[in-house]
Amino acid sequence: MDDKSNIKVSDAPEVASDQTPETSGSTGPFIEPAIEPASPTSAASTQLQQRQRASQLAQALRNELQKAVIGQNAVIEDVLTALIGGGHVLLEGVPGLGKTLLVRALASCIGCEFARIQFTPDLMPSDVTGHAVYDMQTEQFKLRKGPLFTNLLLADEINRAPAKTQAALLEAMQERQVTLEGRALPIPQPFMVLATQNPIEQEGTYPLPEAELDRFMLKLRMDYPEALEELNMVRQVTRSTRADMLDVRPLRVIMQAREVQALQRIASELPIDEQVLDYAVRVARSTRTWPGLSQGAGPRASIALVRGGRARALLRGGEFVTPDDIKGCALAVLRHRVRLSPELDIEGLSVDQVLRQILDQVSAPRL
Repeated sequence: MDDKSNIKVSDAPEVASDQTPETSGSTGPFIEPAIEPASPTSAASTQLQQRQRASQLAQALRNELQKAVIGQNAVIEDVLTALIGGGHVLLEGVPGLGKTLLVRALASCIGCEFARIQFTPDLMPSDVTGHAVYDMQTEQFKLRKGPLFTNLLLADEINRAPAKTQAALLEAMQERQVTLEGRALPIPQPFMVLATQNPIEQEGTYPLPEAELDRFMLKLRMDYPEALEELNMVRQVTRSTRADMLDVRPLRVIMQAREVQALQRIASELPIDEQVLDYAVRVARSTRTWPGLSQGAGPRASIALVRGGRARALLRGGEFVTPDDIKGCALAVLRHRVRLSPELDIEGLSVDQVLRQILDQVSAPRL
């Protein structure tokens, strides 16, 4: 008799996860649920009010993150773009620039469940997703959920784990579910993966497979801060008693999980002109025939450009998506989805330089 035919699900995580702080400092519900309007005029008025509230909430979150993460305003903007757009983020940068700090700060500002996985060469897929364990008392198998069952997942140094373990994230990132012992278990919503990797440390790392790279909405690169920003950072850190890191505990909780979902819904409903939609598709398709690129971006890139454009429009308080919103997220959307030809690689050109050439050549509509 197969005892696995009757498996119970346990919410106890296999790997210890970090929980967000208490939400007593939250600003409270900000976005009212949509109400069926009585007339087209009132419908437009209600939508406008919801967009304004959503934009104010997103801007409040951005301002709060900037208190902890100094000198990375553009990266903060892009992370919020992915959060509002319902996507995942791959953060790349040298050590000490605040990649992990940014994720911890985001977790502190949104009242969602937070888990962290430190990827290592000996990490197994079951350490990420969970697995079945046999209960001696009940004589039944139970599914013990892994840290993947959370709202905000920090995959730290993701390229230090082998491809088999990295692949454990694929189903969750695309379908928002995990299959354990033949059962599809939904992941709590909203769900966002923020993965970090170091471009310098090549020894002991494994390149991310293309299928996984394509599931990241954005790939962000964190650069060194400016001199004044670094001075301010040093001043704040040396006042703290927490070694060499900034303290995220004073940050306020700006929103709850339901409000994150409301932001995503409102952004997805922002109007986008057919010409802007066509522009996003043309930008993505241009990478497939552009000289110097041996691999272009697939349809997921076109979708990510539109979702990113809508999110950026909401962040700036716009009422519709403009070509500049699409262009503003294009580098982050495309840089990990294309590959330079060997000739350009030898010449020393970067992917971003080629993508800027494409953006300069693809004509944007005038609205």
